[in-house]
Amino acid sequence: MTDTRSKPRHRRRKTALVAGIPLALTAAGALAYSPVFGDDAQSTASAATAAVPAWATATADGFASVNALGQNGTYGGRDGQIVTVRTLADLEKYATAAEPYVIVVAATINMDPVGKEIKVQSNKTIVGSGTSGHIVGGGFFLGSGVHNVIIRNLTIRDAYQGVWNDKEHDFDGIQMDGAHHVWIDHNDLRHMADGLIDVRKDSTYVTVSWNKMSQDNKAFGIGWTDNVVTDITIHHNWIRETEQRNPSTDNAAHAHLYNNFLEDVAGTDITSSYGNYSRGATKMVLENSYFQGINNPVIKDSTATIVQKGNTFVGTSGRNESGGTAFDPKSYYAYTLDATANVPSLLKSGAGPRSSIGTTTSTLAAAATTLTVAKDGSGQYTTVQAAVNAVPANNASRVVIQVKPGTYRELVKVPSNKPHVTIQGTGGSRKDTVIVYNNASGTPKPDGSGTYGTGGSATVAVEADDFQARNLTISNDFDEAAHTDIAQQAVALRTSADKVFLDGVIVSGDQDTLLVDTAAKEKLGRVYMTNSYVIGNVDFIFGRATAVIDKSVITLKKRYNGTSAGYVTAPSTAADRKGILIANSTVNGDVSAASFYLGRPWHAGGDASLDPQTTVRNTSLSSAIKSTPWTDMSGFSWKADRFAEYKNTGAGSGAASSDRPQLTDAQAANQEVADWLGDWTPTAS
Repeated sequence: MTDTRSKPRHRRRKTALVAGIPLALTAAGALAYSPVFGDDAQSTASAATAAVPAWATATADGFASVNALGQNGTYGGRDGQIVTVRTLADLEKYATAAEPYVIVVAATINMDPVGKEIKVQSNKTIVGSGTSGHIVGGGFFLGSGVHNVIIRNLTIRDAYQGVWNDKEHDFDGIQMDGAHHVWIDHNDLRHMADGLIDVRKDSTYVTVSWNKMSQDNKAFGIGWTDNVVTDITIHHNWIRETEQRNPSTDNAAHAHLYNNFLEDVAGTDITSSYGNYSRGATKMVLENSYFQGINNPVIKDSTATIVQKGNTFVGTSGRNESGGTAFDPKSYYAYTLDATANVPSLLKSGAGPRSSIGTTTSTLAAAATTLTVAKDGSGQYTTVQAAVNAVPANNASRVVIQVKPGTYRELVKVPSNKPHVTIQGTGGSRKDTVIVYNNASGTPKPDGSGTYGTGGSATVAVEADDFQARNLTISNDFDEAAHTDIAQQAVALRTSADKVFLDGVIVSGDQDTLLVDTAAKEKLGRVYMTNSYVIGNVDFIFGRATAVIDKSVITLKKRYNGTSAGYVTAPSTAADRKGILIANSTVNGDVSAASFYLGRPWHAGGDASLDPQTTVRNTSLSSAIKSTPWTDMSGFSWKADRFAEYKNTGAGSGAASSDRPQLTDAQAANQEVADWLGDWTPTAS
């Protein structure tokens, strides 16, 4: 059916909308954001006249800035209070409220249930605090009539359910059905079950700018009605490792795309099927964008139009189309084009969440120092270890080491006197930034002082408390086949500290991949890994730490000689500690059926006082797991220690028996993730 509604005439905005900020917001802003963002405390006398930070009053550009449908541009929640949220309950409370709010997300918030989309109401700004605002396992929904919404500086990720072209789980990052005046800016959207961004059902006056979109089958869909209504601006977005809808634009009245970087990286598992697609009656203007390695970079229906200007195509193939007449974007709003040749470097450094947004001295970052590492010399340091060395001893606040994409073949050690360090890859995928080395337990040290030993073989060794790693790969690529004459334990990551947070990483090796240790037998060492991958074959998650592997994938790997046999865990837990907990995860891999044990007890050094523990619960087990999943080690019986399962699923799961202990419901209630972590709530920073 054709829409017969008359569409309001566009009016170009003359000035940014910064007026109308109530005194209540000014005072509330001074009080609400100071503890989170590190601003100087305001005195009572000056609070009422304190300047509101620029990010709280920011206004959109592009079509979201156009006055129409009774809305004068897009300025979000600037007329309301600034509130800081760290829980799902608080985020949903303020996002769904009738009143305007600037909502600062200052933690990792896990959606419950997975796939949940918070129904955002009008007049809201939802903004991440520095790079610490993560929405995991779900996203946001803007329904019919919802308007004046800003979503900025967030990482929205990991609702993926294991099916690539998923027709069952409609778990989007941001979905709009009939919304208008929406600005999506400086976000990192990746690894969702369906679309990263869906602008549907006549949503209009939308601007999508400076975002990273990656690791998804469907990046960005626009349309889904026969009505030619949507007006949308898409500029300065880095879209990579996405197969389709990059974007797909259906029946848009005006679609203005400029200065975007579409990248299909050779050698990855994801291959683009097409780039920008103008469908139906869409009128599209495509300017100064950069296409690298994309199949069918620009395509259109016979009924659609595309006007191309100044675009660059490198290593592309297939359809690259244009034709028809479109419109002049400058008749609706002002904008400035960046040179096409500069687009890749500009977006690699500028797209996605920022430590600060805006031009004032009030930043979105907590009191953190940022150091940059780049192999090509474009950062402050060319190695990760050099950046670690630059962290002052006994630093009191967070230091974020941002590592640009590349392979860093080096050993990295974070010593115990350098706490509060984050090592974070800046690429679109955790595969883009790789720290790798190839020492094994039996590898001779260069100084002739013996061999490294198992713990000493680690590519990355973390001895400092409150360490975080995210969005990167840590690997040990020791060649077992070439060195069968030496001890082959080869650790990728060793932790011997408390409050270690591993988020969105890959830890890869063969034997003894991930060593979760403590500084001493009597000391507590907690590790929380989430949304990550661990790859290995023999005892590849092991040690005496209190460690949680949550919402992650454990990939079983064949031995160097092609055989399938191994052990997932080898805990060496002290009797008064909790050991290894695998929860809400998946255990799989290309190995033979019934060839792997879930674990065995490691009484390190023959210490009979230890009481090793592994619990595997609410996890999908492939057929690779043996029907008797636990076994003895070095003369110690697993039945004398603590090994159990609870409500696992999949071909490798099984019923309770003397060889397969299952927790009761009462026992399971005391073996939750929170029980392992105690008074520590891991928060991205």
